[in-house]
Amino acid sequence: MTNTDLTALTGDYTIDPSHSTIGFTVRHAMVTNVKGKFNEFSGSLHLDGSDPSNSTASIDVKMDSIDTGAPDRDGHLKSADFFKTDEFPTMTFRSTKAEALGDEDYRITGDLTILGTTKPLTIDLEFNGAAKDPFGNERVGFEGKAEIKRSDWGLTWNAALETGGVLVSDKIKLHFDISAIKNA
Repeated sequence: MTNTDLTALTGDYTIDPSHSTIGFTVRHAMVTNVKGKFNEFSGSLHLDGSDPSNSTASIDVKMDSIDTGAPDRDGHLKSADFFKTDEFPTMTFRSTKAEALGDEDYRITGDLTILGTTKPLTIDLEFNGAAKDPFGNERVGFEGKAEIKRSDWGLTWNAALETGGVLVSDKIKLHFDISAIKNA
């Protein structure tokens, strides 16, 4: 899609959590990947089709909504060993920079706050398109990915394995599938 086509998409959008996913993948026991997601989040986008560098994003994630498909593991992730959700109920992202990379590729950089620690995060995004849904809503879609080191945010709990290595990798792969509805 060219910038001319994007101009019509300029406006403010609300992320539709029922049609979006914020997920992650982490290596477990050095041999397999565990995938998870957050079931409760909210956010907004401001898209500037004529100058994508003026676009912004803001997302708030309820940490108690973590879901790896294993209730015991989810409970451990909510505990003081990891996310301390009683003390830090929300993870936030606030964009500070947006870039058009060409074609349908974009990069958004911002501040990711976990456990009260704020560090920069860069997300590579692909614009998946825009459409009017059957209910008359103008929608846009983006798919993105990023990698972080969890230790940068103070997430350092681990256990050594007898065969060497650790139970939980420091590297976390983040995945975003975002559908957002244009505000009336």
